[in-house]
Amino acid sequence: MTRLPLDFGCGSLKLAGTLDTAPGTTGLLIVSGGNEVRAGAFSGQSLLASRIARAGFPVFRFDRRGIGDSEGENRGFRHARRDIAAALEAFRAIAPQVDRVVGFGNCDAASALMLTKGAGLDALVLSNPWTIEEDGGEKDPTPPASAIRARYAEKLTNPREVARLLRGGVDLGKLGRGLIKSLAPAPAPSSLAEEMRAGLADYDGPVHILLATADRTAQVFEESWGPDSRIARCEGAGHAYDRAEHREWLDAQILAALRA
Repeated sequence: MTRLPLDFGCGSLKLAGTLDTAPGTTGLLIVSGGNEVRAGAFSGQSLLASRIARAGFPVFRFDRRGIGDSEGENRGFRHARRDIAAALEAFRAIAPQVDRVVGFGNCDAASALMLTKGAGLDALVLSNPWTIEEDGGEKDPTPPASAIRARYAEKLTNPREVARLLRGGVDLGKLGRGLIKSLAPAPAPSSLAEEMRAGLADYDGPVHILLATADRTAQVFEESWGPDSRIARCEGAGHAYDRAEHREWLDAQILAALRA
Protein backbone atom coordinates (compact mmCIF):
# COMPACT_ATOMS: atom_id res chain seq x y z
CA MET A 1 0.00 0.00 0.00
CA THR A 2 1.21 3.51 -0.90
CA ARG A 3 -0.35 6.82 0.15
CA LEU A 4 -0.34 9.43 -2.62
CA PRO A 5 -1.29 13.09 -2.04
CA LEU A 6 -2.65 14.78 -5.17
CA ASP A 7 -4.56 17.74 -6.57
CA PHE A 8 -7.51 17.54 -8.95
CA GLY A 9 -9.82 20.00 -10.66
CA CYS A 10 -13.35 21.05 -9.75
CA GLY A 11 -14.19 23.55 -12.45
CA SER A 12 -11.53 26.26 -12.24
CA LEU A 13 -10.62 25.33 -8.66
CA LYS A 14 -8.01 22.94 -7.32
CA LEU A 15 -9.05 20.41 -4.67
CA ALA A 16 -6.76 18.27 -2.52
CA GLY A 17 -7.08 14.52 -2.35
CA THR A 18 -5.30 11.43 -1.06
CA LEU A 19 -5.21 7.97 -2.59
CA ASP A 20 -4.35 4.86 -0.58
CA THR A 21 -3.36 2.40 -3.28
CA ALA A 22 -4.39 -1.24 -3.47
CA PRO A 23 -4.85 -3.72 -6.34
CA GLY A 24 -8.62 -4.16 -6.06
CA THR A 25 -11.04 -3.24 -8.85
CA THR A 26 -13.58 -1.96 -6.33
CA GLY A 27 -12.65 1.23 -4.51
CA LEU A 28 -13.94 3.32 -1.61
CA LEU A 29 -14.59 7.05 -1.92
CA ILE A 30 -14.72 8.69 1.52
CA VAL A 31 -16.70 11.93 1.72
CA SER A 32 -15.85 14.10 4.73
CA GLY A 33 -18.60 15.37 7.01
CA GLY A 34 -18.99 18.83 8.51
CA ASN A 35 -15.93 21.00 8.08
CA GLU A 36 -13.51 18.13 8.64
CA VAL A 37 -10.46 17.80 6.46
CA ARG A 38 -9.94 14.53 4.63
CA ALA A 39 -7.94 13.05 7.53
CA GLY A 40 -11.10 13.17 9.66
CA ALA A 41 -11.42 13.91 13.36
CA PHE A 42 -8.31 12.64 15.19
CA SER A 43 -7.15 11.15 11.84
CA GLY A 44 -10.10 8.77 11.90
CA GLN A 45 -10.65 8.75 8.14
CA SER A 46 -6.95 8.44 7.44
CA LEU A 47 -6.76 5.37 9.66
CA LEU A 48 -9.93 3.94 8.12
CA ALA A 49 -8.44 4.38 4.64
CA SER A 50 -5.30 2.52 5.72
CA ARG A 51 -7.26 -0.41 7.09
CA ILE A 52 -9.46 -0.73 4.00
CA ALA A 53 -6.49 -0.43 1.63
CA ARG A 54 -4.64 -3.14 3.54
CA ALA A 55 -7.65 -5.36 2.86
CA GLY A 56 -7.03 -4.86 -0.88
CA PHE A 57 -9.34 -1.97 -1.80
CA PRO A 58 -8.03 1.43 -2.99
CA VAL A 59 -9.39 4.41 -1.05
CA PHE A 60 -9.74 8.03 -2.16
CA ARG A 61 -10.35 10.92 0.26
CA PHE A 62 -10.61 14.63 -0.50
CA ASP A 63 -11.15 18.09 0.96
CA ARG A 64 -14.36 19.75 -0.19
CA ARG A 65 -14.16 23.26 -1.65
CA GLY A 66 -13.09 25.77 0.98
CA ILE A 67 -11.94 23.06 3.42
CA GLY A 68 -8.38 22.10 4.35
CA ASP A 69 -6.02 22.29 1.37
CA SER A 70 -8.73 22.88 -1.23
CA GLU A 71 -9.48 26.16 -2.97
CA GLY A 72 -12.84 27.88 -3.15
CA GLU A 73 -15.69 28.77 -0.85
CA ASN A 74 -17.11 26.37 1.71
CA ARG A 75 -20.82 26.25 0.89
CA GLY A 76 -21.68 23.29 3.11
CA PHE A 77 -22.86 19.76 2.53
CA ARG A 78 -25.98 20.79 0.61
CA HIS A 79 -23.74 22.07 -2.18
CA ALA A 80 -21.28 19.16 -2.37
CA ARG A 81 -22.51 17.61 -5.64
CA ARG A 82 -19.73 19.09 -7.81
CA ASP A 83 -17.04 18.21 -5.25
CA ILE A 84 -18.12 14.57 -5.07
CA ALA A 85 -18.42 14.28 -8.86
CA ALA A 86 -14.94 15.76 -9.35
CA ALA A 87 -13.45 13.44 -6.72
CA LEU A 88 -15.06 10.40 -8.33
CA GLU A 89 -13.68 11.39 -11.74
CA ALA A 90 -10.20 11.90 -10.27
CA PHE A 91 -10.35 8.55 -8.45
CA ARG A 92 -11.22 6.68 -11.63
CA ALA A 93 -8.44 8.51 -13.52
CA ILE A 94 -5.65 7.83 -11.02
CA ALA A 95 -6.74 4.22 -10.32
CA PRO A 96 -7.86 3.04 -13.79
CA GLN A 97 -8.27 -0.57 -12.68
CA VAL A 98 -11.23 0.50 -10.52
CA ASP A 99 -14.53 -0.30 -12.23
CA ARG A 100 -16.81 -0.02 -9.17
CA VAL A 101 -16.78 2.67 -6.46
CA VAL A 102 -18.59 2.56 -3.11
CA GLY A 103 -19.24 5.88 -1.40
CA PHE A 104 -18.95 6.24 2.37
CA GLY A 105 -20.02 9.25 4.42
CA ASN A 106 -20.63 9.90 8.11
CA CYS A 107 -23.01 12.59 9.44
CA ASP A 108 -23.75 15.31 6.87
CA ALA A 109 -21.47 13.57 4.36
CA ALA A 110 -24.05 10.77 4.36
CA SER A 111 -26.75 13.40 3.90
CA ALA A 112 -24.83 14.89 0.96
CA LEU A 113 -24.69 11.49 -0.75
CA MET A 114 -28.43 11.10 -0.30
CA LEU A 115 -29.24 14.61 -1.54
CA THR A 116 -27.11 14.04 -4.66
CA LYS A 117 -28.98 10.82 -5.51
CA GLY A 118 -25.84 8.77 -4.99
CA ALA A 119 -23.59 11.10 -6.98
CA GLY A 120 -22.86 8.48 -9.65
CA LEU A 121 -21.48 5.95 -7.16
CA ASP A 122 -22.16 2.23 -7.47
CA ALA A 123 -23.14 1.63 -3.83
CA LEU A 124 -23.56 3.74 -0.70
CA VAL A 125 -22.61 3.25 2.95
CA LEU A 126 -24.39 5.97 4.92
CA SER A 127 -23.42 6.40 8.57
CA ASN A 128 -25.41 8.44 11.12
CA PRO A 129 -27.07 10.70 8.51
CA TRP A 130 -27.68 14.29 9.63
CA THR A 131 -31.38 15.30 9.53
CA ILE A 132 -31.43 18.18 12.04
CA GLU A 133 -32.51 21.50 10.56
CA GLU A 134 -30.13 24.39 11.21
CA ASP A 135 -32.11 27.33 12.58
CA GLY A 136 -29.35 29.29 14.30
CA GLY A 137 -30.73 28.42 17.72
CA GLU A 138 -29.21 26.33 20.47
CA LYS A 139 -29.37 22.62 19.73
CA ASP A 140 -31.40 20.49 22.13
CA PRO A 141 -28.85 18.20 23.85
CA THR A 142 -31.40 15.58 24.89
CA PRO A 143 -32.03 12.43 22.84
CA PRO A 144 -35.37 11.92 21.08
CA ALA A 145 -38.28 10.29 22.92
CA SER A 146 -37.78 6.84 21.37
CA ALA A 147 -34.16 6.74 22.52
CA ILE A 148 -35.15 7.75 26.06
CA ARG A 149 -37.80 5.01 26.18
CA ALA A 150 -35.28 2.44 24.99
CA ARG A 151 -32.76 3.59 27.59
CA TYR A 152 -35.29 3.35 30.44
CA ALA A 153 -36.41 -0.10 29.26
CA GLU A 154 -32.78 -1.22 29.35
CA LYS A 155 -32.30 0.15 32.87
CA LEU A 156 -35.43 -1.54 34.21
CA THR A 157 -34.09 -4.94 33.12
CA ASN A 158 -30.80 -4.31 34.92
CA PRO A 159 -30.97 -5.45 38.59
CA ARG A 160 -28.18 -3.03 39.60
CA GLU A 161 -30.10 -0.06 38.18
CA VAL A 162 -33.32 -1.16 39.91
CA ALA A 163 -31.46 -1.51 43.23
CA ARG A 164 -29.94 1.94 42.73
CA LEU A 165 -33.40 3.41 42.22
CA LEU A 166 -34.73 1.73 45.37
CA ARG A 167 -31.75 3.01 47.40
CA GLY A 168 -32.52 6.58 46.36
CA GLY A 169 -29.47 6.85 44.16
CA VAL A 170 -31.44 8.35 41.27
CA ASP A 171 -32.26 12.04 40.78
CA LEU A 172 -36.07 11.82 40.78
CA GLY A 173 -36.47 15.27 39.25
CA LYS A 174 -34.28 14.30 36.31
CA LEU A 175 -36.10 10.97 36.08
CA GLY A 176 -39.47 12.73 35.97
CA ARG A 177 -38.35 15.12 33.25
CA GLY A 178 -37.02 12.19 31.26
CA LEU A 179 -40.29 10.28 31.61
CA ILE A 180 -42.25 13.28 30.37
CA LYS A 181 -39.91 13.63 27.41
CA SER A 182 -40.24 9.90 26.66
CA LEU A 183 -44.02 10.27 26.25
CA ALA A 184 -43.71 12.94 23.58
CA PRO A 185 -44.95 11.95 20.13
CA ALA A 186 -42.43 11.43 17.35
CA PRO A 187 -41.64 14.73 15.62
CA ALA A 188 -42.64 15.30 12.03
CA PRO A 189 -39.78 14.55 9.63
CA SER A 190 -37.68 17.62 8.89
CA SER A 191 -37.72 19.04 5.38
CA LEU A 192 -34.06 17.97 5.14
CA ALA A 193 -35.02 14.37 5.94
CA GLU A 194 -37.72 14.46 3.28
CA GLU A 195 -35.24 15.81 0.70
CA MET A 196 -32.84 13.01 1.62
CA ARG A 197 -35.59 10.41 1.31
CA ALA A 198 -36.53 11.74 -2.13
CA GLY A 199 -32.90 11.71 -3.26
CA LEU A 200 -32.37 8.16 -2.10
CA ALA A 201 -35.59 7.04 -3.78
CA ASP A 202 -34.03 8.02 -7.13
CA TYR A 203 -30.92 5.93 -6.49
CA ASP A 204 -30.80 2.40 -7.91
CA GLY A 205 -27.66 1.02 -6.26
CA PRO A 206 -27.25 -0.93 -3.00
CA VAL A 207 -27.64 1.19 0.14
CA HIS A 208 -26.37 0.39 3.63
CA ILE A 209 -27.41 2.67 6.51
CA LEU A 210 -25.24 2.38 9.62
CA LEU A 211 -26.38 3.78 12.96
CA ALA A 212 -24.33 4.15 16.15
CA THR A 213 -26.99 3.65 18.81
CA ALA A 214 -25.40 5.96 21.42
CA ASP A 215 -25.17 8.85 18.94
CA ARG A 216 -27.86 11.53 19.08
CA THR A 217 -27.53 12.26 15.35
CA ALA A 218 -28.32 8.61 14.61
CA GLN A 219 -31.18 8.59 17.13
CA VAL A 220 -32.80 11.65 15.57
CA PHE A 221 -32.36 10.16 12.10
CA GLU A 222 -33.99 6.87 13.03
CA GLU A 223 -36.93 8.54 14.76
CA SER A 224 -37.66 10.73 11.75
CA TRP A 225 -36.81 8.09 9.11
CA GLY A 226 -38.80 5.15 10.44
CA PRO A 227 -38.30 1.42 9.81
CA ASP A 228 -35.91 0.52 7.01
CA SER A 229 -34.55 -2.96 6.27
CA ARG A 230 -31.28 -1.38 5.08
CA ILE A 231 -30.40 -0.18 8.60
CA ALA A 232 -27.69 -1.92 10.65
CA ARG A 233 -26.97 -0.81 14.23
CA CYS A 234 -23.74 -0.76 16.18
CA GLU A 235 -24.87 -1.10 19.79
CA GLY A 236 -23.31 1.39 22.20
CA ALA A 237 -21.20 3.12 19.56
CA GLY A 238 -20.67 6.87 19.45
CA HIS A 239 -20.67 9.11 16.41
CA ALA A 240 -17.05 8.43 15.42
CA TYR A 241 -16.92 4.69 16.30
CA ASP A 242 -13.93 5.49 18.51
CA ARG A 243 -13.75 2.22 20.47
CA ALA A 244 -11.83 -0.69 18.96
CA GLU A 245 -14.82 -3.03 18.79
CA HIS A 246 -16.90 -0.33 17.10
CA ARG A 247 -14.17 0.39 14.55
CA GLU A 248 -14.03 -3.33 13.77
CA TRP A 249 -17.80 -3.35 13.25
CA LEU A 250 -17.60 -0.33 10.93
CA ASP A 251 -14.76 -1.89 8.92
CA ALA A 252 -16.74 -5.12 8.55
CA GLN A 253 -19.78 -3.24 7.23
CA ILE A 254 -17.73 -1.28 4.69
CA LEU A 255 -15.78 -4.36 3.56
CA ALA A 256 -19.03 -6.28 3.09
CA ALA A 257 -20.30 -3.51 0.78
CA LEU A 258 -17.01 -3.52 -1.13
CA ARG A 259 -17.07 -7.30 -1.57
CA ALA A 260 -20.71 -7.53 -2.59
